[in-house]
Amino acid sequence: MAQVIEKWDLVAVAAHPDDLEITCGGTLALLANQGYNIAIIDLTTGEPTPRGSEEIRAKEAEQARITLGAKARFQLGLPNRILMDCPENRFALATLLRKLKPDILLGTSGRTPAASPDHYQAQLLIEASRFTAQLTKWDEKFGNTPPHRITHLVYAPFPFDAEVRHYPGTFTIDISSTIEKKMASIQCYESQFDEKRFAKIKHTVLGLNNGMGSRCGFEYGEIFQMAVPVGAIDLVQVVRGSKGSPAPVQL
Repeated sequence: MAQVIEKWDLVAVAAHPDDLEITCGGTLALLANQGYNIAIIDLTTGEPTPRGSEEIRAKEAEQARITLGAKARFQLGLPNRILMDCPENRFALATLLRKLKPDILLGTSGRTPAASPDHYQAQLLIEASRFTAQLTKWDEKFGNTPPHRITHLVYAPFPFDAEVRHYPGTFTIDISSTIEKKMASIQCYESQFDEKRFAKIKHTVLGLNNGMGSRCGFEYGEIFQMAVPVGAIDLVQVVRGSKGSPAPVQL
C-alpha cells in the first residue's frame, strides 16, 4: 500500500519482511511519530518457508507497516533464498529508488553465515543500487525514470553479524517510547513466530535493545552505522543525547 508522496524522507530496505522490524522497528515507529514520510521496501517475499505463504506474509507485512506507522510498503519480488547482488536486481531496486527519491536510504547490514545469505547480498545490493540510482545517460535501464542522488546511507546492523565492524559513524537512537510498537510489529508475523518462538525472540530483542540503549542512558536503543563520520553543530546536544536522558550506565 502506498501514498502519493513526491519525495520520501527515508526509505528502509531489507531482504525479507520482518528483517526491518527486528533490526530497527523502534526507530521506524519513532520516525513515523515525528511526522517523517517513511517507506519500506522488502526485496523478497520471504517465501517459501516451512510456516507461511506469499499471501500470508503479504498480509502480515501490511499489518506490521500499519503498526509501525510507515506510509508505504513495497514488495520488489526478487527471489528469496537465492537473492543476489547482480545488475538486473540493481536496476530493479534503483528504479524504485529513483521513483521514491529518498534523502536517506536505510538498509540492513551484516554477514550472517548462521542465517540467510540473503542478508549480506541485500547489503551489497542496497549499496550498489544507491550508486546506480544516480547514473545519467542510462535511463532505459530504469524505465526512463530520471536519476536521483541519495544523500545519506545508514546501516541497521544485524546483531548477529559474524564480524565486528568499525564504521566511522556509529550512533544510538532512543526507542524507549516505541519499544512496544516494535515488539507488536514483530508479533504481526504469526506464521513465523508462534507463541513459543515469539517468546524467545521477544526475550532476545528486548535484551539486545536494552543493552544497546543503556550505554547511552536509554532504557532501549537501536544502533546505526554510517560509512562517514556523523557531523553536528551542537556538541552539548550530541553528548547529552535525548532531552532529560539519564547518565549512561558505567560499571
